Amino acid sequence: MLHYTVALCAFQGAAAFNAGVTPMGARSAVSGISMAEGWGITSVSPDGSFRQRIQGKTRKTWKFNDLSKDRVQVAVTSEGRPVTSDIELWLGPDWTPFKLKAYSEDGALRPIQTLVGTRNKDAMIEVRNVGEYEFPFDAASNYAAGEMATLPLDIPAASPGERVDGGALRSFTLSPETEQLEIVLNTDGRQLNARVELLSAPNNPKQTYEVFTNNGELNSLCVCLKTPDSGTTVRIVNLAPVEFPCYIHLNEI
Repeated sequence: MLHYTVALCAFQGAAAFNAGVTPMGARSAVSGISMAEGWGITSVSPDGSFRQRIQGKTRKTWKFNDLSKDRVQVAVTSEGRPVTSDIELWLGPDWTPFKLKAYSEDGALRPIQTLVGTRNKDAMIEVRNVGEYEFPFDAASNYAAGEMATLPLDIPAASPGERVDGGALRSFTLSPETEQLEIVLNTDGRQLNARVELLSAPNNPKQTYEVFTNNGELNSLCVCLKTPDSGTTVRIVNLAPVEFPCYIHLNEI
């Protein structure tokens, strides 16, 4: 149910595949934007061909070489155990313009779900399991299809977003009816270095994303958080210096 919108991705062997507290306040409805069903790992890889098991302290990669497309999906899930992952975009042999550290206390209840821009280039997505061997997870990556491919543009297009200067933070209390929250963080082309935290109690992160990219317009952060708990708060911190502001766009579902 859509309520409101806030003015708010090393090969391992041959494992490569081709393919201040601010209330939410008054928000205007965003007609036609509700892509919650397209985020899950079964949507990324319906037949399982892009799905890989990643043990602790190992990594897997997915290769993308369609220059006509500029967006891939990444989904990471577990059987209820914690997920601690690093997701990187590789362009060429030694350029990594996008890095995302993602954590979930429960990878089944709150999976990692994100969209990553490939800049219409030959690209590779690496997902690394930073956790211990006892905490494996499944991951999949594939080109975003249909409306999911334009979601990082559609949500910001609905409103100008809420500006957050470097070093500042914003907190948003979600409606109890909210089941999922889509978040886009972007910039005007400058670097993006920010952290998103899903809190169910004061200073008790259930899920976190920490992103760094040299261009927050070409590689905005676009994630979807499941919010099964009532009284959930989202805290967003701009980790960059003060001269690198970012813009927050939220879409409650």
